[in-house]
Amino acid sequence: MAKVLEPQIKDGQLLKIGQRVPKLDAWDKVQGRTQYIHDVKLPRMLYGKILWSKYAHAKIVSIDTTKAEKLPGVRAVITGYNTPEIRVGFIKDNPVLKKDKVRQYRDEVAAVAADTAEIAAEAVKLIDVVYEELPGVFDPEEAMQEGAPLIHEEKGSNVLKLPWKMLCGDVEEGRKKADFIVEENYTLPFVTHCCLGTSGCIAQFHANGNLTVYSPTQIRYLAQKDFQDAMKALGLKGKRVQVIQTAIGGGFGSKLDTYPFEFITILLAHYTGRPVKLVYTREEEFFASPGRQPVRAKISQGCTKEGKLTFRDVDMILDNGAYTSWGATTPSVMMMPISSLYQVENIRYVAKCVHTNNIYSTAMRGYGNPQATFAIESQIDTLAEKAGIDPWEFRMLNRNKPGEITPQRFEIGSCGMEECLVAVKEKLQWDEKRGKGNGRGVGISSLIHVGGGARIYKSDGTGTILKLDDYGKVTVLTSASDMGQGSDTVLAQIVAEELGVEIEDVEVIMKDTNLEIWDAGAHASRSTFVGGNSALYAARKAKEEILEFAAGMLKEPKESLYLRDRMVYSRNNAEVSMALDKLLRAIHFRTNGRQVVVSEFYDPPTVMLDREMKGNFSAAYTYGVHGVEVEVDQETGHIKILKYVIAMDVGRALNPMAVEGQLEGGCAQGLGYSLMEELQLDKGKVLNGNFLDYKILTFPDMPNIESVIVETIDEKGPFGAKGIGEPPLVGSAPAIANAVWDALGIRIRDLPITPERIVAALEAKKGS
Repeated sequence: MAKVLEPQIKDGQLLKIGQRVPKLDAWDKVQGRTQYIHDVKLPRMLYGKILWSKYAHAKIVSIDTTKAEKLPGVRAVITGYNTPEIRVGFIKDNPVLKKDKVRQYRDEVAAVAADTAEIAAEAVKLIDVVYEELPGVFDPEEAMQEGAPLIHEEKGSNVLKLPWKMLCGDVEEGRKKADFIVEENYTLPFVTHCCLGTSGCIAQFHANGNLTVYSPTQIRYLAQKDFQDAMKALGLKGKRVQVIQTAIGGGFGSKLDTYPFEFITILLAHYTGRPVKLVYTREEEFFASPGRQPVRAKISQGCTKEGKLTFRDVDMILDNGAYTSWGATTPSVMMMPISSLYQVENIRYVAKCVHTNNIYSTAMRGYGNPQATFAIESQIDTLAEKAGIDPWEFRMLNRNKPGEITPQRFEIGSCGMEECLVAVKEKLQWDEKRGKGNGRGVGISSLIHVGGGARIYKSDGTGTILKLDDYGKVTVLTSASDMGQGSDTVLAQIVAEELGVEIEDVEVIMKDTNLEIWDAGAHASRSTFVGGNSALYAARKAKEEILEFAAGMLKEPKESLYLRDRMVYSRNNAEVSMALDKLLRAIHFRTNGRQVVVSEFYDPPTVMLDREMKGNFSAAYTYGVHGVEVEVDQETGHIKILKYVIAMDVGRALNPMAVEGQLEGGCAQGLGYSLMEELQLDKGKVLNGNFLDYKILTFPDMPNIESVIVETIDEKGPFGAKGIGEPPLVGSAPAIANAVWDALGIRIRDLPITPERIVAALEAKKGS
């Protein structure tokens, strides 16, 4: 077990860490006091609306806005022809307003600002656009062929020039050493985030030219940087951009990038001189909000007759859609399970991101890991069966261990993979239930994910400003973000633990770039680890100042003093103590008004991946195992989940209630991905863009989930914790696919695992 700098303890126990603490904002949410973007209203505010493309691929011949401009209540109509060009996206290939051609149905052709949302909606209908339709391409493999229509002519190819290639060891040598080899193809579909709160923002220019943007973004500071591009385009370079984060009604990665609608809102606010609010309808959220990209994977793995993996070889084709957002960078995370899930020395991975006229994709919880792990873990069962080895034993034989360095040069610190495997085997009654067939089966899958941040920017840091007032109350200004995962609560626990105060004494503020220090955003399951360490080290700085002053007042050595129960105590003399608030007032009045205010910026000790895509890009790695028991109706193909177990190595569970919430919520999202979710497109057009036709799990669909928290105490995490926001959904799909294999002897390699696919596979099995 790793050694951790322990906090002040009482009777051998932590006081605030490890406690089941409800979310600090829970009461505001259930009582309707929380301010989402939909609730924010500014004086003289106008409402924005976007005109979307009528074609998946077409030239724009002309745009006539005359009728819309004449509609009473319309304050501005903008197009790519009367506004400066602004480009967004990972490689800036997405013009905010299109003026040459449209490349997908969700392309923004024009926009309106009006006195009401209804007038704005009516106005966009009056805009007359003449198109010349172009041939489209909607299959990534067809888009790679010579002569395929080019989505971006200036690029010369539909295949992005991104460095998604990794070689470790010698794959051909690994093939020679293998006694058993399996090669298979897997396909993963478009899915979308299904946030209850739709996308939106408000932009407001001030008299001095500064800009304030209200947004449920996950990346306040990266968004601030992007919005500066709009300021430059408008001739306002050097003016301040303030981003105020409203409550996030669901993120899951959908708000990790900035999108054209936000810049359109800024343009409308600039040209009208009034605040403008633009919020998607539910239908717009489905077709205009990017989701998880589809993947076609070809994977082969081999092992010795004893079951030791000898190589892993993976080729992937990703449908990048019309433009390049964060979806095109997911191969960098797909490499993680490919290189570092189990001990396998020889690895080859090549991925191609391909432009099509489909909707483009962005980050989504797990960030490519669910797609890669579905292929790996499904095939592990196939390979184990071919080798005649129990799939659980196969995983135990090849499991990752603490202290190893993986072929991608990940430095594995704490690792509870073995404990997770053992726990799931016991809870699932693996030995008793496996191999019975006749419609009932069990399946497992393992996973790895980053748990200590992920260095994809030069800085992966988070800043904290911490202030104590005269009454012992603590204010924490953090640049971390909470989008429902409970970051505010965990940070309050960490600070309360370190300063010896109650959790209710700590107020966490996380919403305003004018108040806080820079942060890389809420992604990569980093908030607890990176934001937690930043808050912890800030609290330690404050504690040093407090104890140093207390030592002079109490005539005790600083080393003998500690904070607990809102008091300062001496270890040497039980008669010596002082209330913290009294001490803070003494500091204030005896030092001409000084208060304890400290700041801290924590950047984890990691490195960027090099040109070979190798390097320790996270400070900790989270391991876990899913286990599921299913019953499958062999006539209808309906799957019933009889038992679901998830065991996760969390380092230390700072708040077990929040951890369980993440595990269960992640499993729910993973089950939807496994069994029913698919955004269906016909030549680029979304067919099921509503909750009636796009199926997600509802409360009656959810099985009981048994969560097993494995604590390994990671030496780099705050009080030993690791991040666990994304991992819980990663292993759902392969665990279910493996359980269906055990139940029926059929292998479903295409998600979702629908009744139709099961019936078709059973019929094919009978036919063969």
